[in-house]
Amino acid sequence: MIPDGTYDVFVVDATPEPGEQGGPPVWHLELTILAGEHRSEVVAVRAAGLRGSEFDLIGMPGTLTVEGGEPRFRLDG
Repeated sequence: MIPDGTYDVFVVDATPEPGEQGGPPVWHLELTILAGEHRSEVVAVRAAGLRGSEFDLIGMPGTLTVEGGEPRFRLDG
């Protein structure tokens, strides 16, 4: 994982996994960092609560925040 900080990212891959007890999917995302020391690195995260299909998510910009080694992802826009 990358150091704690806030990173502008771009979704390059999105794969849904079935949610628990028929709930919304949990997403396996691959994100490319867009700027800074870690520019062009690809990081994999899991995210819940995202809407849309894998085709909707691919190419979307977002923000990756890492605090205490724990990543959080938010779609921008």
